Amino acid sequence: MKDTLQEFARYNLWANETLTSVILGLDEHQHQQHTPSSFPNLYATVLHMWDAESAWWQRMHKHEKIMVPSQNFNPNMREAVNGLLSQSTLWSNFASTVTDQELKSVLQYRNIRGDEFTQPLHEVLLHVFNHGTYHRGQLVTMIRALGHEETLPQTDFIVWARKVKG
Repeated sequence: MKDTLQEFARYNLWANETLTSVILGLDEHQHQQHTPSSFPNLYATVLHMWDAESAWWQRMHKHEKIMVPSQNFNPNMREAVNGLLSQSTLWSNFASTVTDQELKSVLQYRNIRGDEFTQPLHEVLLHVFNHGTYHRGQLVTMIRALGHEETLPQTDFIVWARKVKG
């Protein structure tokens, strides 16, 4: 389990780096251009991804009050991307040192509505990485809708695994 989570953590960081580099290469007005999805535009989607990774990180570290980045300031796209990548790096570094015992430990937390849950830490990590995959898929669809299909890199797990394992 530990090895798989470490791979997913590294993959999550790589995929976020790969796709956000494309986003930063787009015209700034396209970051805010309305494109139907869970969130209204590329910017809001990237910001949500950062907020979510940050919130789960804080829950894991038992913070009393969860402070999501978008509630504290209004970053531009580059700042939002840098925040997401910094947070993804924290997850990757954590996964590289976490023990099997820690992964089996139970995390008690509250969601944003205040409902309380308990889950093994490994399930939380799987959720964080899977959540990123879900929203990266949305970002790809939004970028295509903005007319940039030719600039889209492949970010599937298997593509990353082939690159890493040569």
